Amino acid sequence: MFEKEAQEFLEKLIITPSPTGYEAQGQKIWKEYVTPYADRMESDAYGSALARIDVNSVLPTVMIEAHADEIGMVVQHISDSGFITLNRLGGSDSTIARAKKVFILNKRGRVTGVVGNTAIHLQETKNGGGKQPAWKDIFVDIGAESKEEALEMVQVGDPIIFADEIDYLNDELIIGRALDNRIGSFIIAQVLKNLKKRKNELRVNVLALNSVQEEIGGFGARMMSYRHMPDVAIVTDVTHATDTPGINNKEHGTVKLGKGPTVQHGAANHVAVVQLIEQTAEKHEIEIQHEATSVRTGTDTDSIFYQRTGIPSALISLPLRYMHSPVETASIKDVKSLIELMTESVLAMEADQHFSVF
Repeated sequence: MFEKEAQEFLEKLIITPSPTGYEAQGQKIWKEYVTPYADRMESDAYGSALARIDVNSVLPTVMIEAHADEIGMVVQHISDSGFITLNRLGGSDSTIARAKKVFILNKRGRVTGVVGNTAIHLQETKNGGGKQPAWKDIFVDIGAESKEEALEMVQVGDPIIFADEIDYLNDELIIGRALDNRIGSFIIAQVLKNLKKRKNELRVNVLALNSVQEEIGGFGARMMSYRHMPDVAIVTDVTHATDTPGINNKEHGTVKLGKGPTVQHGAANHVAVVQLIEQTAEKHEIEIQHEATSVRTGTDTDSIFYQRTGIPSALISLPLRYMHSPVETASIKDVKSLIELMTESVLAMEADQHFSVF
């Protein structure tokens, strides 16, 4: 586990609803936590939050980044009998939606509902024929008897999350919804805290960016990186742990839980930034894993690296089992290693740091 203050922050951050496009609640908690470790704070119109450590304006600036939002659902339609039809926010999986408890988030707070699941005895095709249900066929019961009664509690457009929160399989494994990527928000907060304590060792300025709307296109990261144009960016997000049954390692690579964060190669990952991270891991004896990226990383790195004249960027990922589900599972050991690797990588940067492929 982490020290008490950090542990309480982590748990509060994860359980706070922040579906993509509706991240304000979680961002308030993140900003409150990091403010003591920042020289300046700012946010933009859509809610991305940024904390700064200013060393000297003539020095290079490194940005560490994670995204604040989680996948979810949204109220699409309310029937005359008061049942709610859903649509997805981000990459939500309809196969795990049925028979789940949900929270519908409205302006007054939240409404509890259950995703209906026709009893197997009454299904015309047992188990739905084994096919993935369409979102239009999934409905939520909030106990309303009419559309008018339902509209007193919710409205079309209200976001929805699963009610699952946080738990531990043992002292090393944390489980819950929204580890993707609220655990990344936690990581950059801890890195910022470490760097503030060691500010006398810093030879670069630091921006810690907690971005919105990654799950629907990386829009928050685009806005803020275009605005600030750091000299280098180190991004963290989750990646698929491929050490569970049924995953083809030849197709998806080999990434194991508890064996350290992964360093990605290819695509948006700048070779010189990756090299600095690898050298830092070797120097500080931090165990890392490696991933090959074909076209896209599938993270905010893709939104950051190409802004204006280009921002040399690299991605350090946290292995995660069961991504985009209410039981996402991560290793606390990997989280600690990632925090250390990102901290030491920033501290390794020189006052005349320049990243070039030549």
